[in-house]
Amino acid sequence: MDKKDLDFFRNLVAEKLSQTSDDIESIESTSRNNGKEMTSEDRSTYSLHMADHGTDAMEKEKSQLLAQRGGDYIEYLHEALQRIEGGTFGICRICEGKIGRARLEAVPTATQCISCKSKRDQEPDFD
Repeated sequence: MDKKDLDFFRNLVAEKLSQTSDDIESIESTSRNNGKEMTSEDRSTYSLHMADHGTDAMEKEKSQLLAQRGGDYIEYLHEALQRIEGGTFGICRICEGKIGRARLEAVPTATQCISCKSKRDQEPDFD
């Protein structure tokens, strides 16, 4: 890749890092404040039914999962930045061929070309 392409992808990854960090912060903030902003009048109409507690627990768990996934994505974005700096960005780890620009624009954390990724996805799982 030439310098112009690398700069484009560096900016794209940096933008996604910023956006994902903001999203995680928002999720965590909402999760921390969930139910704390209610006044005593609001609580009087708030049901303390077990199903409501279950829903609250489920929402909190979902928020934690989303925050964790965002954190994982941030790690992948940092790895992409390291590949950009190291000169290996856009090179398939399997066949060492080029990863298509359209794929990298859609998934800047991609480490495999579409052909190798497709072959890998078709292999049976032996976990």
